[in-house]
Formats: sequence, structure tokens, C-alpha cells
Amino acid sequence: MIKKIKIAVIGVGRWGVHLLRNFLEHPQASVVAVVDPNPECLAAVKRQQNLGDEILLTTEWQAIQQVEGLEAVVIATPASTHYSLISDALHWGYHVLAEKPLTLNPAECQELCQLAQKQERHLIIDHTYLFHPAVEQGKAVLQARQLGDLRYGYATRTHLGPVRQDVDALWDLAIHDIAIFNSWLNQIPVKVQATGTVWLQPKLAGEQSNSSLVQGLSDLVWLTLTYPNNFQAYIHLCWLNPDKQRRLGVVGNLGSLIFDEMSRTSPLTILHGEFEVQENRFIPVNQKQQVLEIETGEPLGRVCNHFITCVLENSPSKVSSGKVGTQLVQILAALTESLNNGGNPVFLDANEE
Repeated sequence: MIKKIKIAVIGVGRWGVHLLRNFLEHPQASVVAVVDPNPECLAAVKRQQNLGDEILLTTEWQAIQQVEGLEAVVIATPASTHYSLISDALHWGYHVLAEKPLTLNPAECQELCQLAQKQERHLIIDHTYLFHPAVEQGKAVLQARQLGDLRYGYATRTHLGPVRQDVDALWDLAIHDIAIFNSWLNQIPVKVQATGTVWLQPKLAGEQSNSSLVQGLSDLVWLTLTYPNNFQAYIHLCWLNPDKQRRLGVVGNLGSLIFDEMSRTSPLTILHGEFEVQENRFIPVNQKQQVLEIETGEPLGRVCNHFITCVLENSPSKVSSGKVGTQLVQILAALTESLNNGGNPVFLDANEE
């Protein structure tokens, strides 16, 4: 008989419904409860996913404690709610898969990681891009040194909305590309810088807010990440640019690796090329394009399968653990500090837990 993990899904908004769908389809998962504060959302998912009456649908978070045999919870709620929900779930003895970011506060992230360790529960963060077949393949390319000596990286993540009212474009968008660079380089930055521009939601004079952002919610953000080997990555983020781009590249002395998520035919490409020195001239040579084959499969489905595997085998995540989530929140917090100080560099400890 196939062992099934009993799971509760918390939050069935824009992203939560996709997590719910994947766990409903997983042969080793049994969704036994769905929680959302909005009764209309619960009614909608019951109808859309054809949920049986045996699945508890509730607006009350604490009600899941009454579900017999519940082993894990999946949290897809606003980031501001993550700390209290994850803390409760770990204290109640459940494994946790949480939507990114882990929390909005590095100290809270560290506390949750320590709690998970104490409770001997798995805390895994849904950094979906780390499970994207193109990202996995790209990491293999870099590990094989197919680009030669790495020089720099760049990324652009732009679109026209949705515009968030709780966080700026930095916290909404940057975590994806930072996670990819960290994974590909197998390092975390030692220095970060950020500048931003606000058009839509400025912070009014005298306005009281829980936000740590001095100028308001930045619509446009430019980031620079410096890694221990002096490799630098430059990231452009904007949520009011109709030119939708999801493009990331790493440049070496033998070519460039491009991950273009918007390309249906060639999302992962190596552009080979280097210089041949002839007297005082630099002549481009060995130029060609190599489209890499990548595996098929929905990245979010891979996230869900990874979580189930970690729970069933009692094995810590080597891809997207609470520690990885904490590191990314630490980087975002440092970038916010830089943003609030006009782009002044902020230094991080590369070995910080």
C-alpha cells in the first residue's frame, strides 16, 4: 500500500490554488483540510476542484488541530502572516511547506529554523525557480565550467502589474533572481546595493507605517550583488513596464548562459564566443548558439514532490530549506537598508546562518 501524507492547505488565493491542485494530484498526498478566511474562496475551490465532503473546509486556522493524523501543512498566505502560522504549525508538530519569502524579518526566520530543528520537523520554502528544469540544467553548465572564467551576471524581471500594496518591487520580485544566482554560483553575496524610484505609492510626510521603507513602495529597483569571488550580478526590477521580461544571464570568457523564461522554444541557451588577440585587436571567434534541452515538468509540481519526499524519507531539503529561505530574507533586508540609504553598500557575512 502506498503511504500517503495527510496535508492541510492554508490559503487558496492566486498561488494557493496551484499548490492545492498539485497535492490533490500527488499519489502520496492526501489533502484532508483547506483553510482560508474567505468563505467564498473555499466555496470556489470546492466547486473547481470537486472536493469531497470528507475534506474539512474552514475559515478557522486552529480547526486543523482536530484533524486526525494530520502530518503537514502548506502555507500560501501573505508573508506578514507567515511567522505566526509557521510557528503554530511547528509547535503543533506538523511539517511545513511555506510560500516565499519565509518571513519579512531575518530574526524571525532564524527563530523558525531553530524551532523546526527542535521539533524535528521539516521546514521547506517554495522557491519555485530552484526546481525549474532550466535552472537545474543551468547549474550543471556552470559546474562543468562550460563558460570558462565567470565575469558577471544580469537579470531583468519586468511586467505591468500586479502592483503590491504591502511590499515594494524589491520584496515582490528580486527573491527569484537572487535565488537563481545563489544556486548557480553556490555562494551568497558579501555586499549588496540597491536604488529605487517611487511613482505610484509614495510615503506621505508624517505618515505612520509599519513599513521600513523610507520613501514608499519602489516601483523600479536596481540591484547589485557582489559575491565572494568578486563576481557581480546586476538586477533590474519593475512592475509598471509593459515590456514583460523574465531573463537572466551569466557571462564568462568563453560565452554566455541565458535563461529566458518567456521563450517557449529556447528557454536555456549558451551563446558561445570569445576573443582572439591579433596584435592590438580583439577578434570575435567561435561564435555559435547552443539551445539546451531541458526536462519537462511543472516546477511547482517538483516543489510539492520534493516536500513529500523529504517528509516520507525524513531527509532535510538540500535545495530549499529554511536556511536557504533565511539567507534570502537576510539579503532582501540588507538591500532594503541600502535602498533607504541612497544605494550605499551593505556588507553581509557569507557564512551567516
